[in-house]
Amino acid sequence: MARWFEGPLASFDTETTGVDVEHDRIVSGALVLQDSDGAEPRFLRWLVDPGVPVPEAATAVHGLTDAHLREHGGAPGPAVESMARALAREAEPSTPLVVMNAPFDLTLLDRELKRHRGIGLFGYMERTALCVLDPRVLDKYADRYRKGRRTLGDLCAHYGVPLTDAHDAAADALASLRLVRAIGHRYAEQSLGRMTPAELHVRQALWHAAQARGLEAWFARNGSAERCDPAWPLRPELPAAA
Repeated sequence: MARWFEGPLASFDTETTGVDVEHDRIVSGALVLQDSDGAEPRFLRWLVDPGVPVPEAATAVHGLTDAHLREHGGAPGPAVESMARALAREAEPSTPLVVMNAPFDLTLLDRELKRHRGIGLFGYMERTALCVLDPRVLDKYADRYRKGRRTLGDLCAHYGVPLTDAHDAAADALASLRLVRAIGHRYAEQSLGRMTPAELHVRQALWHAAQARGLEAWFARNGSAERCDPAWPLRPELPAAA
């Protein structure tokens, strides 16, 4: 029987107007599907006219301008609903969903759905529950004391995974999928490689919370009051007063 890192995987990524999950918008998204390790990947892509100006700083990252999105992007409501339905259709316990830094992309999608459709991401998951694999969380658990950053580019370099056309949603999703497979292969004989995807999903919520507490303590020791949200893979919605 194929182990989780050898079998079918899906991978989701977005490009956005910024890094605030409560207020920024999705401008592109991609879902990559791969039936087995080494199989030809299949791609679903979305380009979105967010209906708000795209800051120059965001365009500098992903290259998507207001003019391009107005001409080629779809309306945000149908686009984000299509993303959610694709995740509900393709990502399930038998096909884990890879999301690098899941609390960012999944929370932003959730907020976009509530903004444009009045229902959050889990409202589209009535018949299945997401089973998420987050390479950032997995790597931090497996190699806790390694120094250095753990961005997608850094992790791909560390595990020898090619990353071409970074900050393109489809390219980043494919790299994240390959990265999770590489992590699985490297730690195949350890607990990480022997767990089921469902077990990993539950464990990652615990690992991420511990990692957030550790990072927050590090900030405090260095004189910063920065907070780190322990929620994974989706952040709870802020109270209206916030």
